[in-house]
Amino acid sequence: MGWARTRRAAVSAALAGVIAAASAAMSPAGAGTRSDGTPSVGTVAEKRVGPPEPRPPRLPRNFRGKGKWIVRDLGITVPFTWEGKNGDSQMVAGGPGYPIWFTNLIYRGTLYTLTYKWPGLTEHQCSKIPGFSLELLNDKLATSRFVGRETLEQNPRRHVNHWRVGVVVPQLPPGKFLRFPLALGDIYVDQNNRGTFWQVLQFGLQNLYDPELDEWLKMDTFEHKPGTVTLPRRCSPPS
Repeated sequence: MGWARTRRAAVSAALAGVIAAASAAMSPAGAGTRSDGTPSVGTVAEKRVGPPEPRPPRLPRNFRGKGKWIVRDLGITVPFTWEGKNGDSQMVAGGPGYPIWFTNLIYRGTLYTLTYKWPGLTEHQCSKIPGFSLELLNDKLATSRFVGRETLEQNPRRHVNHWRVGVVVPQLPPGKFLRFPLALGDIYVDQNNRGTFWQVLQFGLQNLYDPELDEWLKMDTFEHKPGTVTLPRRCSPPS
């Protein structure tokens, strides 16, 4: 599975960094050059500069893509679409013939969530969070922490930048405090385009219907062309 491979790659990269740091620390102290005028190991290590950290993910105003929505602990995988048009966006997972069917929208400055079908769910209300826009989402994505450059072992293989973003309360101060992860996400975007999203792991209270509180989306296609965004009738204000 691509996730397992990429996570192992991140651990290996971290270990390599620790080993490199330890090697530099053991080089001759206080010596920029050896007695023969050649650079010391420590000086050479300081001059080696890796590639700059990429810019964080940013969801575009217009896009459309298809893939899968995966809830592993329930053993459910359903078709998934994600589309954006002029700053509005919509996710649709499953449909009438699947065990899961829901839609999430950012529509004219409001976040909507409507779950039509979910195992064990009997309530099907449309929830609304006003004041949520594409700009607000991208502001949060801008705070993502860079995990590393990885390869998703899919068909085709995709070279991605792995980012982690979350909402945890309280964030400050550091130390021994009880904290709650309201929303966490691992985001995998194309190394050549930070606006091309190939994979997302969502974890937290936004996954409250799932016993393990985590769900995956994996995209098979992602195009930078306007999609279609439709507010469900159940979410529309009464006329």
